[in-house]
Amino acid sequence: MSLKISEQELSLGDYADHIKLKEKYLPINHKVSSDLEKLEIVNSLLHTLIMEERLCDADQIPDDYTGKRNLLRALLNIRPPFRLKKNFLEKIDRLLQHELCGKTVIECDDIPSAADKYNADKLTQAETLFLWKGDITCLKADAIVNAANDGMLGCFQPLHNCIDNVIHSAAGPQLREDCRIFMDIQGKREQTGDSKITRAYNLPSKYVLHTVGPIITGHTVLDFQEDQLASCYCNCLDLASQVEDIRSIAFPCISTGVFNFPGALAAEVAVEAVSKWLRNNTHHFKHIIFNVFLEEDFTNYARVFRGSGN
Repeated sequence: MSLKISEQELSLGDYADHIKLKEKYLPINHKVSSDLEKLEIVNSLLHTLIMEERLCDADQIPDDYTGKRNLLRALLNIRPPFRLKKNFLEKIDRLLQHELCGKTVIECDDIPSAADKYNADKLTQAETLFLWKGDITCLKADAIVNAANDGMLGCFQPLHNCIDNVIHSAAGPQLREDCRIFMDIQGKREQTGDSKITRAYNLPSKYVLHTVGPIITGHTVLDFQEDQLASCYCNCLDLASQVEDIRSIAFPCISTGVFNFPGALAAEVAVEAVSKWLRNNTHHFKHIIFNVFLEEDFTNYARVFRGSGN
């Protein structure tokens, strides 16, 4: 029986059960006891990807741990989405959970609201809006948003520093498998402005929302492209509002990287879209975080917070 839905947009109900969205994911949390054990895990994972899946030649394995770990990430980046063996997943979970323990995880309550920090009294529900600069894979929000491409399977460019690659690499290969499942059901590429949701696996968050922003090819952003970017934010909020335990959601700067949307305008569109959505919808959100990585983007959002008339 085919699961493909090709003539209509995919709703959450069409795929949630297929990716076990409502089941809490419990990664293997046996602690890695030593650097030697960590090396043994990486060597074992590389052996599977090289000797069994033939993703590269054995003579390409570096001698040092950092080189081996980077190769492992690169091979998982290029690996097609098909099911992995339980033993492999247990090992990758242990490695990723060990690496997560080495990071500084940020709680949403530790971030000041726009109302408190920016006196954004003209901003709709400013007490619900937040601005934070840092690595989104270290943020313990209920959901984080991934700026995806229309293939929705993650970035296949080895070690690329885009947010799509960073999120998939930190979450683990289960994330790509879930994306493959809902894309197989959908039967077509994702429309710009639309969104889907998966569990977050080895991230500190519970869920990942995946959305496709507009690509700017010329020097001018057209009105419909602004509308598409606004739709990314609104559709993610619509989708997240259907999941009861999502009270906090973190948005990156959608489309401002390789998709070339100007950062200052993107910040204006993002804040306006979210503010309008909050005005017009009943919701249970407590934290809506605009996550930035560059100081320039932080300045853009802070400027909008201080001067917004929304």
